Amino acid sequence: MPNQQKVETVAALRDILARSQGLILTEYRGLTVAEVTELRKKLRAVGAEYHIVKNTLFQRALGDRLTPEFEKLLTGPTAVAFAQQDIVASAKAVLDFLRDVRNKPEVKVKAGLIEGKLYTPEQVTALSKLPPREQIIAQVIGSINAPISELVFTLDNIIGEFVRTIQAIADKQGSPAPATEPS
Repeated sequence: MPNQQKVETVAALRDILARSQGLILTEYRGLTVAEVTELRKKLRAVGAEYHIVKNTLFQRALGDRLTPEFEKLLTGPTAVAFAQQDIVASAKAVLDFLRDVRNKPEVKVKAGLIEGKLYTPEQVTALSKLPPREQIIAQVIGSINAPISELVFTLDNIIGEFVRTIQAIADKQGSPAPATEPS
């Protein structure tokens, strides 16, 4: 019979999983408490959480989302970065941190799980190189806005040219200059 603490841990993990956009499995062996705290701060800044988990309890929390391929990854010391906002920013934070602790090769990304799809460490690395969500949205809006801006500029020039042409015609057909009388 499971003890109360394990039941609460599984319930907490299920809650975090329900709120997460995706997750990144890491091996944390060799990290100091200070380094884990630093990584947690970096992840918190981008809307993510970092938890060291027991593999069996995490498997129970995953429930029917646990695939045989994913289960194979849950060996040895495991920590999970739960991305609750932007998975790209979370992946970037984890991989930037791993680059900072290069002298510890045993600390590495095991895999990613995004929308039920398993990502390899290489795919997680590629994901971290994407621009942030806000930047992608800004680029799309800019792409949509550019043709509209050009249309407005073109129409403004056409209307301006039309007004200048009408004014030139009016000036040309306008009243003749007053004649001066000889003195």
